[in-house]
Amino acid sequence: MKEILKSALSPLLMRRGFRRLEQVVVRMNSQDLTADETIRFLWSDEARLIQPWQHPEEFLGLAKVIEQHRPSAVLEIGTANGGTLFAATRLARSDAVIVSIDLPGGEFGGGYGGRKIELYESFSRKDQRLHLLREDSHAKETLATVCALFPSGIDHLFIDGDHTYSGSMKDFEMYGSLVNQGGTIAFHDIVTHVNPSFGVDEVWGELKEKHTSEEYVLDWEQQGAGIGVLFV
Repeated sequence: MKEILKSALSPLLMRRGFRRLEQVVVRMNSQDLTADETIRFLWSDEARLIQPWQHPEEFLGLAKVIEQHRPSAVLEIGTANGGTLFAATRLARSDAVIVSIDLPGGEFGGGYGGRKIELYESFSRKDQRLHLLREDSHAKETLATVCALFPSGIDHLFIDGDHTYSGSMKDFEMYGSLVNQGGTIAFHDIVTHVNPSFGVDEVWGELKEKHTSEEYVLDWEQQGAGIGVLFV
């Protein structure tokens, strides 16, 4: 009986949790957060529903890069839990165009819908324009949509979608060319992963030899995670 009751209450509790978090986010939308403040919020109890699938120490390194560059055009591939999208809205310019692509039912994130769409849309602050594309990043139609949304190019690209070698390399090849001079391209999971199907580490190993780069890794033996940034 307890398990049945728990199963029945769980969706209701989740909806209430999303509603409370949305109220918190909306109240914060007039605030300019630093990278440190953004990380503290995302790993607080209030934000546990959107906590990034990252190590906070590693993600802080990327957050400081975004904070320093204050991009006006941001593309994220892989929305996942929504935490990295929230960080982008805090650290980009207050009038930035921000696009997040996520594949519904995708192998590496699972997609999202319903209440999460409303929550993620609430992240947009001041004069920002936020677009949630629930599509395949590898589709030509998605690329065309992205090009239309960013007629002047992209300032920051975060690749955290398909984690296979071919998938992550294709995201780089399709969207990396849209990144403006002086912009940044970041990858998650640059550390060799325990899952043998992951190949981001190989992609990163090839690309970092051709670009100025920085790596944010707690432990190279941690079997996953790690963030790498290419400076264009």
